[in-house]
Amino acid sequence: MRRALAFYKFVEVIDPESLVLELQRLGERHNVVGTILLANEGVNGTVIAQVEDLKSMVHALQQVFGEMTFKWSDLDQNGVGFHRFKVRVKPEIVSFGVEDLDLQQTGEHVGVERWNELLDDPDVLVIDTRNHYEIDIGTFDNAVSPDTDNFRQFPQWVKDNIDPTKQRKVAMFCTGGIRCEKATAYMAQHGVEEVYQLNGGILQYLEDVSVEQSRWQGECFVFDQRVSVDHNLRQGQYRQCYACRHPLSAEDVQAPEFEHGVSCPYCHSTVEEARRQQFRERQRQVRLAAARGESHIGVKQKSKRSVAQ
Repeated sequence: MRRALAFYKFVEVIDPESLVLELQRLGERHNVVGTILLANEGVNGTVIAQVEDLKSMVHALQQVFGEMTFKWSDLDQNGVGFHRFKVRVKPEIVSFGVEDLDLQQTGEHVGVERWNELLDDPDVLVIDTRNHYEIDIGTFDNAVSPDTDNFRQFPQWVKDNIDPTKQRKVAMFCTGGIRCEKATAYMAQHGVEEVYQLNGGILQYLEDVSVEQSRWQGECFVFDQRVSVDHNLRQGQYRQCYACRHPLSAEDVQAPEFEHGVSCPYCHSTVEEARRQQFRERQRQVRLAAARGESHIGVKQKSKRSVAQ
């Protein structure tokens, strides 16, 4: 049985480049697909393989980085979330763009019961630290969206919108917790007196909370080909636009602006025709590869997203 394994840890990595080949060989030895990011600040990854191979990966990764939390999840019916395995070195394991951030001063981690209390506290500002395309398909009651396209825009949003002399209590959440490690540290550095974060993020909340207690609305965007998961952490109803990566509902797919692999209602007016032709050619190559019984990996493209959890 194949499953997905997500993990991260902020830990000093003196020479990330020296670990690339070791981790690449480790993943290939265990038939893993997915991505591992390395930086001086730590490690962040999502990988997919047979359960026994993933257990071996867990043991090996803890030998390198020490104890850390691993998040297991089921796959869709195809059992595939990535086409290949790669290890990359980045300036940050989750891009934020703030130097000298004290990650020892993060928010107070809280579980389901305390989180639900914070949601009901009128003195607490609850912030969804994710990007707008993630928030579009699901979030918590009363959560504020910073309406960002990427996480690097979040610090400026805080500067522009959060006055610590007026807003003394802030609670934040993200998909799996990693972005909140930085967001809450930055909020505390900004001067907010009480800062909280949802322990383990939305995915942990959905795993721990009963349907009766849950305050989550909608589905949760995930960074693999499942696109979203529902309240039971099963693959959700959304597809994804290959042009802009926005999640698409069944209604979006029926819209006249939708062309598979080329455009959708969210990007149709912003994608130039020359770019659409490139996407159409890519889809033609995908179809040809499928006819040969192969997976089309395609040309490496710049992406707005990392494996942020």
